Amino acid sequence: MSAEINLWLIRHAPVDGPRGVIHAPDAPADLGDTATIAALKARLPAGAFAVCSPARRTRETAHALGLDAREAAAFREQDFGDWTGRRHNDLVAELGEAYRTFWKSPAANRPPSGESFVDQIARARAGLEQLPSGDVVLVVHSGTIRALLAIALDLAADSALRFVIDPLSLTRIDRLENGWRVVAVNLR
Repeated sequence: MSAEINLWLIRHAPVDGPRGVIHAPDAPADLGDTATIAALKARLPAGAFAVCSPARRTRETAHALGLDAREAAAFREQDFGDWTGRRHNDLVAELGEAYRTFWKSPAANRPPSGESFVDQIARARAGLEQLPSGDVVLVVHSGTIRALLAIALDLAADSALRFVIDPLSLTRIDRLENGWRVVAVNLR
């Protein structure tokens, strides 16, 4: 196992846009909850190495937290391919049983031209190997945090999807010399 890392995993602020949509990477963040952002900022370690996904909402959240975050594609949200930008209700109406079947095993299934959650876990695992030791803050997505929890806890992908990861929540996991430690999940 590589050097010890203390991971401070922040889910981005809510998307400033309609609900029920599979949002594209350019969807903006709603940074109106300044009290929560300030409280979260106060919990983060000073001088930590910071990373965000390339999505606009993670960049904007990192900036609101006062972080000078590097973008890393390894930590982007799962790619929903042709479904990106679409409403779930519209997809159900258009695709019917095919769409419902996807969600019966969402960890292994891939949307058209997209990737599975299993693929996202593999991508996040590779990204972990690029991080420096010490305190690292990642401003990312709920799926990315679930993927990192799957790695830390050696969970099956379907099991990792059971975690609730709220916007502007903090999840803390540490990669130690001989294993992982989960400090907290979904703190608000």
